Amino acid sequence: MSTPISSPVTDLLEAQGIAFEVIEIPLTEDKKPVRNLEELLSSQGHDPKSVVRSLLFKTGSDNYVLLAVAGGGRADWGILRKHLEERKLRMAEFDEVPEATGYVVGAVPPIALPDSVTVLLDESVTKFDNVVIGSGVLGYALGLTSADLQKVMADVDRGTFVKE
Repeated sequence: MSTPISSPVTDLLEAQGIAFEVIEIPLTEDKKPVRNLEELLSSQGHDPKSVVRSLLFKTGSDNYVLLAVAGGGRADWGILRKHLEERKLRMAEFDEVPEATGYVVGAVPPIALPDSVTVLLDESVTKFDNVVIGSGVLGYALGLTSADLQKVMADVDRGTFVKE
């Protein structure tokens, strides 16, 4: 399978024999992803709510946690703190994201992350047959089946970590 991009994410998926679609996301002049991503995805036959957002948090004990969540739900801070057994939790700062994950904001995937990042998979991902994830390369996303994503993420904690 020849792809126009290469990243630890595409390498991992190819190594596991998982089919994926490369989705080009045009960048603005200042190298930021277009703001009308939902419209772009809809025009290509993807459900905009199927985008798996990779939300990075920093705990009070200075650990990073990435929550993979689909749809429009918002992180439930209380549930996250309880699950992680942390009293303090905050969103990671912009400059902490590449430092912790190895990827720039806008391209962070829920897979192929450093072992130092704890990953949580929200059950919202199971509500979609197909999902769109960060590719690890700014300007591109990857489309794959939700079942395949869950297979790759089989070793991470799963639960309901958002409120609709």
